[in-house]
Amino acid sequence: MTKSRASSTSSAWVRVRHEIISCTRCPRLVRYRQKVAREKRRQFKDWKYWGAPLPGFGDTKAELVIIGLAPAAHGGNRTGRMFTGDGSARFLMRALHAAGFASQPTSEHRRDGLKMMKSFMTAAVRCPPPRNRPSARELANCSGYLDRELALLTPTRVVLTLGHVAFESYLGRLRRRGVHTRLTFKHAETYSMPAGFPPMVASYHPSRQNTQTGRLTSAMMDQALTAVKQVLSGN
Repeated sequence: MTKSRASSTSSAWVRVRHEIISCTRCPRLVRYRQKVAREKRRQFKDWKYWGAPLPGFGDTKAELVIIGLAPAAHGGNRTGRMFTGDGSARFLMRALHAAGFASQPTSEHRRDGLKMMKSFMTAAVRCPPPRNRPSARELANCSGYLDRELALLTPTRVVLTLGHVAFESYLGRLRRRGVHTRLTFKHAETYSMPAGFPPMVASYHPSRQNTQTGRLTSAMMDQALTAVKQVLSGN
């Protein structure tokens, strides 16, 4: 990459990050994220909550892009980083570290030293939605940010979607590019995509509800990441 192209790409990342953080398109989500940041949880009463939309985080030359649902109200919305400071983050980061995609098995705060290894984490929605249920309009409002991040993330070789909403959000990107395909969600399944789009591996979301009920176990998460590594190795 030439210096001018690298500078242009860097500027594009700065712009999209600024636009995401300053976004106020969804009044319901703005009210909710601010309410959570103001009222806090007792164990986090001394924290200054982030309380703003979240841009993606990780290696901007990532081979693996991980798409989640949205920041957790007292996780990313508190810490200011995707998959940081809650049970989902702890479950996911242990698995990513073991698979070689994260520098450490913990993700607790923005200055904890975590580095993503050829991987990048983002989400379908950038603010925590009440009851983890974004509306169709809220998903649509955030879709442009996902598109722009994915366009800047080159050369992505595989996308890991965490949960059905992320799964449909990636398919939505294809539809917005004129590609219409019907796929059925299945955990640890690898889906080939049309030329110009990285293949997708699907996983259940590492929510506390899923991990505590056994719908998603550590072995199942490892199974999905094994499928990711098989794509990267060309097998």
